[in-house]
Amino acid sequence: MPSFRYWDDCVDPEDMKVMWLIPDVNKEWIDAGERMGEKVHISRDPDGEPYLTQTEMQAIAKITVDRHFNSQLDPNMICALCEIVSDRKLFIEQYEKKLKETRIGIMQVAPETADWLAREMGYRAYEIDINTNVLYRPFVNVYFGAAYIKWLSSCDGKERNEEFVIRAYKGGKKKAMHKSTQIYFQRYMSVKESLTFKRENETRQQAGAVSNSTTATPGKSGEEWAFWDARVSIEDMETMWNTPEVVREWAKSGERRGRVRFSLDAHKRPYLSRVEVKAIAGIIIDRHFSSRGVKAAALAALAEVTSMRFVNGVRARTGLLGIDYPTALWLYNDLGYRAYKIISVDDLYNPFVSMYFGAAYLAYLAEYEGRQRSYEFIVQAFLGGPENVNLQETGPHWTKFKDTLRFYEDSKKDQGSCSIL
Repeated sequence: MPSFRYWDDCVDPEDMKVMWLIPDVNKEWIDAGERMGEKVHISRDPDGEPYLTQTEMQAIAKITVDRHFNSQLDPNMICALCEIVSDRKLFIEQYEKKLKETRIGIMQVAPETADWLAREMGYRAYEIDINTNVLYRPFVNVYFGAAYIKWLSSCDGKERNEEFVIRAYKGGKKKAMHKSTQIYFQRYMSVKESLTFKRENETRQQAGAVSNSTTATPGKSGEEWAFWDARVSIEDMETMWNTPEVVREWAKSGERRGRVRFSLDAHKRPYLSRVEVKAIAGIIIDRHFSSRGVKAAALAALAEVTSMRFVNGVRARTGLLGIDYPTALWLYNDLGYRAYKIISVDDLYNPFVSMYFGAAYLAYLAEYEGRQRSYEFIVQAFLGGPENVNLQETGPHWTKFKDTLRFYEDSKKDQGSCSIL
């Protein structure tokens, strides 16, 4: 087990700079006698155990969510979990007899779970293959803990509620609805409510100073992620600039080459216009699927139904088409769809990559289990999983798709056809 006396021992220099930029952290550290440019002491409890303050914990959770999870997770969920599983202690270890695993660090992450998340689920922002001691580092531990939360949110192909996720985080999926995890969830809710109330009061007092500071987070967050050019290849951007409808729309909003902004909603979540979605769908189909007969309008409509055109996806769905990393990797390795490399889950936040693997999955479903499938089956299978088609809950997917398709069909001849291929 490592031993950290200073923050600088367990946090990268760039991350230290970001922490200093957060007003709450800056004030807390200065009040404690710390000085920028010098090593910052880690707080210790009366027994000498190193721990994070609530202010530090909130900062790390917010930075991690913004940087790696595109604001799809709630930082307060992470903070509340850390309170109840570790009391925010850095070096705590607990052995789960029933699960036969040792969990370590502030989010109690098992090394086996972190390895699985990196190897099979594409969460590769941090390397853990050689030395699992890196899991004691707060940013690394929170990253893998958050990744596990994200996975639990849609495990087994189902959208899961907060109670399921928290109880499964504690006892595993099989114990998610067992009485043994009920008290755990109740405690979690109590802690989360207190943290939320405290945070709302601080936000009102500080007029949003914390949210402004986090835009300085390096990596895939903040201002950098607000631009097309940060996510999309030069070749794909050039193709977009060669699309007349896109050029007209971008010209109206004052965009310029090398710095094209995403549209942002009230919560600063990037989304695409229907013109942009249709353009990407058309480019992907023309380049890679013209012989398969997949229609660009259908692909664009699926993007709207799946993600509401949000670039990062919605809820537990990743990216524009909601294709998860294991599915994309399977399409890449086993079915030979290799126009775009898929190295980590981060690649799927590129709208072209998500659209490409979405089209590949659509083509696969068109001949699912070796036979031609109906348009209705394909849509329901794409949105709800092929094993769930014909169940009552998948029917609305088809209806919603038909309603959305009309926004993307070009001619009166196509309208009402509801065809995919």
